[in-house]
Amino acid sequence: MKVNPFQSAQKQLDKAATLMGLDASVHARLKQPKREIHFSIPIRMDNGDIKVYEGYRVQYDNSRGPNKGGIRFHQDTDINEVKALAFWMTFKCATVGIPLGGGKGGVTVNPKELSVRELERLSRGFIRGLRGDLGPDIDVPAPDVYTTPQIMAWMLDEFNTLHGHQMPGVITGKPIAVGGSAGRGYSTAQGGVYVMLELAKKMKFKKGSTVVIQGFGNAGSYMAKILTKQGYKIVGLSDSRGGIVNEKGLDPVAVEKHKAKTGGVQNFPGAKNVTNAQVLTTACDILVPAALENQILAENAGQLKCKAIVELANGPTTPEADEILAKKGIILVPDILSNAGGVTVSYFEQVQNAYNYYWSEKEVLAKLEPIMVDSFNAIWAIKEKYNCEMRTAAYIHAAKRIEQAMLAKGIANG
Repeated sequence: MKVNPFQSAQKQLDKAATLMGLDASVHARLKQPKREIHFSIPIRMDNGDIKVYEGYRVQYDNSRGPNKGGIRFHQDTDINEVKALAFWMTFKCATVGIPLGGGKGGVTVNPKELSVRELERLSRGFIRGLRGDLGPDIDVPAPDVYTTPQIMAWMLDEFNTLHGHQMPGVITGKPIAVGGSAGRGYSTAQGGVYVMLELAKKMKFKKGSTVVIQGFGNAGSYMAKILTKQGYKIVGLSDSRGGIVNEKGLDPVAVEKHKAKTGGVQNFPGAKNVTNAQVLTTACDILVPAALENQILAENAGQLKCKAIVELANGPTTPEADEILAKKGIILVPDILSNAGGVTVSYFEQVQNAYNYYWSEKEVLAKLEPIMVDSFNAIWAIKEKYNCEMRTAAYIHAAKRIEQAMLAKGIANG
């Protein structure tokens, strides 16, 4: 039975709302997105046929600023997934205190089956379907699963062509050549590392502590490389085709080269091939789910052999699994904190676009680190105050900020 990620997201909020005494009208407003957009994207395939794809954009809540969130191209994407992702974006922005709301977009498609020209047509078609619904002060997309800076560049060009003037701040995650920010490519991973290092202080993890990363895409591969430089030992990695483990440690740079050559991480020299399910249950100090949602479930949570979890993916753990992990004493740093580095640097990109003045990579990281560190410590303090797990503490932290904005504007009362 497929888990509905939107229902899981609501359960996460409900728990925090009860504990903190969230205003009832605010809670009611956050039960549903402010706006859902469904549209078709007809494109001409290379063989001359017309194929129609289904696109979505959910603008969940803009009480704290313009909607913000990525665009996902995936064959399993549906409206419930996009609603959940937009919900999480709303809380993610509030968690780290950036002045943005939450949105998300998606197309039900397997982009690996498209040629480069077909992918460009689909990307431009997505923007044409939303031409009046996006803008730097309305809703700002970015990359997500199976979308890239190149796709963002096509989308930006299409938007500018449709509107007849340059608006670089309408899309983030762009190539630097067209207004992107230094550091954006690995910012999700870097933000996760800053959070993990704070967790390590609390739990007294030392260099040489073992890490398993499920998902070896952009965020997962960068995190593996950064943590290796920090002295951590990567003992397990996986991608959509399967995983590998080696208790002596894996070199993520070498694994990345192997994947580029073979198409996957499996059959890496010196490592044992395992399934994605087995990667999750590999013994380690820190588990990093960096793939898709609904990976840690009630069925497998009890089998995990880690001391802590840092969620780099969106929604990888269900509420039922959360309860099992808490009983096992596994500390979990939730997605709305640990993967917020990406949207934070996207916000920096918007600021740079607005000023037409760009920062160095060193300046970007100097601004990102205190936001992630301060957010972690604020949420840890709430966890201690309420004697709750970190996910609930993060929702309390974020919901308080959303509540203040809604009540100040009066929008919670209609």
